[in-house]
Amino acid sequence: MTLPTAADDLILGLTRVVDLPALTEAAGTPLGAADIEALLREAERFCTEVIAPGWQQADREGAAYANGTVTVPAHYHGVMKAWIEGGWQSLAAPAEHGGQGLPHSIWTAVVELASAADMAFFLGPILTAGAIDCLTRFASPDQAARWLPKLVSGEWPGTMNLTEPQAGSDLAAIRTRAEPLGNGRYGLHGQKIYITWGEHETTENILHLVLARLPDAPPGSRGISLFAAPKVLPDGRRNMLRCGGIERKLGIHASPTCVMLFEGAEAELVGEAGRGLNAMFAMMNAARLAVGVQGVGQGARALQLAEAYAAQRTQSGRVIAQHPDVARMLTEMRAVTLAGRLLALEAAVAFDRHHLLGDAEAATRLALLIPIVKAWCTDRGVDVASLGIQVHGGMGFVEDSGAAQVLRDARIAPIYEGTNGIQAIDLLVRKLAKDDGAAMRALLAEVAAEPRLAAAATRLAEATAAMLSLQAQDAEAAQSLAAAYLDACGWTLGGWMLARAAAAAPDREPLAAYFLGRLLPRAAARCMEIAAFAAPTPPARTPAAA
Repeated sequence: MTLPTAADDLILGLTRVVDLPALTEAAGTPLGAADIEALLREAERFCTEVIAPGWQQADREGAAYANGTVTVPAHYHGVMKAWIEGGWQSLAAPAEHGGQGLPHSIWTAVVELASAADMAFFLGPILTAGAIDCLTRFASPDQAARWLPKLVSGEWPGTMNLTEPQAGSDLAAIRTRAEPLGNGRYGLHGQKIYITWGEHETTENILHLVLARLPDAPPGSRGISLFAAPKVLPDGRRNMLRCGGIERKLGIHASPTCVMLFEGAEAELVGEAGRGLNAMFAMMNAARLAVGVQGVGQGARALQLAEAYAAQRTQSGRVIAQHPDVARMLTEMRAVTLAGRLLALEAAVAFDRHHLLGDAEAATRLALLIPIVKAWCTDRGVDVASLGIQVHGGMGFVEDSGAAQVLRDARIAPIYEGTNGIQAIDLLVRKLAKDDGAAMRALLAEVAAEPRLAAAATRLAEATAAMLSLQAQDAEAAQSLAAAYLDACGWTLGGWMLARAAAAAPDREPLAAYFLGRLLPRAAARCMEIAAFAAPTPPARTPAAA
């Protein structure tokens, strides 16, 4: 039996589950099912033939730093050239800046395919997409005209320079300063850490987006502004910024994770002074969705390797794919990966409904789904990668199989763009509490319409009420349960997406049935945990008098 590929599932999801053709028709920019399939088949070909072949060699070769120069695996230069020439960076970028203006849902599908092909390479284009999104919204017309065509074409990549050694996730603690130079220019002074693809030689220039403080800025987050500093200035001079070293990491070895030193680097203010965090976080929905999809991509790569190995490895007279426990692991890997894939597409199409139709309810749905997609999909990517090693047995623990690399690479995604614990707290404090759970109740009403999920939806609704009540009484206690709550949301919504896929394509029913019967109970366990912890403590009983 030929199993569906990731591209097959993405085409099914976009055309028949979340119905992107109907959305684009309503927006006046029709994109039919055949168009979507043609785009994704070409993306699948590019990722398979151009990006994927060197992924293990890239991991072994890694990025390197010596004498102030950062090098990446040699074949990345050709991959980047092909990426640029193929116009892939422009896929969902605005047409007025040279982009193709396709829906974000299409870009989301490409992110999965390319991340599965080589996560370390594709981190660069993902960050460039974030820079395009940010500058489209906040750059002045003059800045947009100078920078966006280069970014949209892929000729210049973009980076995000946010945190510093003393700050971590607390960006209010950053110290990088911006000194006015006159004529709308500023000199940046400071150090940034964990800057993905912060320095390399695969392109002629790099545009760095940098958070910094003006001299008169108040302390805290309100004193942070956003600046843009190119590696090479318009007159050809090298700007006063450099890489001070790269990190030695568990995974994504070929992606240069840089310490960036700004030593008077010339920069321009982007947007309003003191509104830098607002500008950065305005693009966080897309960035966190992309990270969630990276988790799905690593699960898909792990599944691909495990299925291929299990189909040819013989033990006890038959291939191990036929052994019951191996078959169980493979089915779980496939079911979880498909659930995450479809949940990410549900979020992506909400993004498109908001941007293409101005649908306010879609914006609310998107905000609710983003922390779930980011956290649940990346956690499951790690789980699936670990199962992939188990399917391989001892060979999975040996680097040559590739299974270990997938787990090493996948492990960063639960940390990127706000750790998964932060995502869970965001879901509780910012998303649920904002409307006292109304958006979640509306979503769960849709879930409950699927009879097989009615009980799960009721349990999650009860857990939602318990979390909101506890948050009002004891915020820290509630936040200690936030990860369990988000996990329950992920398992429940994942089951909902698989039920919808089975309704659209009956051949996905066995996978949906497996998920709903074997995996959905994990949501119930999480809801029981919340109920037990959030329930009021009964008063102590007084011993009866003798």
